[in-house]
Amino acid sequence: MIFVSFLVPLSTSKWHDMSGKCEQCIVRQFNSLKALTKDELVRISGCKTSKYVKKGEILFEEGEHINGVYCIRDGVCKVSKMSDNGRDQIVHLIRKGDLIGERSLVNNEVSNLKAIAVNDMEVCFIPKEEILKDLEKNPNFTMEILKNMALSLKNADNVIVDMAQKTVKQRLAATLLYLNDRFNSTEAGAIDIHLSREDIANVIGTATESAIRLLSEFKKKGLINLKGKEIFVLNEKGLKDISDGF
Repeated sequence: MIFVSFLVPLSTSKWHDMSGKCEQCIVRQFNSLKALTKDELVRISGCKTSKYVKKGEILFEEGEHINGVYCIRDGVCKVSKMSDNGRDQIVHLIRKGDLIGERSLVNNEVSNLKAIAVNDMEVCFIPKEEILKDLEKNPNFTMEILKNMALSLKNADNVIVDMAQKTVKQRLAATLLYLNDRFNSTEAGAIDIHLSREDIANVIGTATESAIRLLSEFKKKGLINLKGKEIFVLNEKGLKDISDGF
């Protein structure tokens, strides 16, 4: 992960103080940090470092030591793994309120994933040694971290099964339902995340041309509507039936 005290920066973004106090930040209510006491949050607030990350910039690369945890204050990043054939497989989309990097707390291995900002982001970085203090002293916080890691493993298992057993069309339908459920809608009713056709292809594990063809097919069937990168889900049941193989 990119943190000036530990790693060489991969972008021109600068770490700085955004004057955010952890104990007053509403974002922490959506992740494991909610289990910290006020005193612990005050200490964390004093040692965290914050930055803006522009769309398309790398948050961290495969092969880097993370050395801490990121809290996403705003924006979305895609987390991917490079396959043997040189193709990125997007394994997760991290949104506002999420933590990323928890696994760095329990091992000293380098990251096997890469994260890139899908849109402009605000992130806070908490050094590993500070989080470890709370893991040792606050059992409620430790349990929250373990629950999140267990959920991540469960989701990873589901991805493996889907990639092995579902067709590309089924995976696309399931992905659209996931995006529609996980992200808010815009005022116009579109899914509030703009993924390129290549990104969608990298989520479902297919060629970009195949993803484009299937999206057009779904549009013709009235399941979705497309306006540039905006996607409107029109028929959730129809997508669910396709996802389930009906």
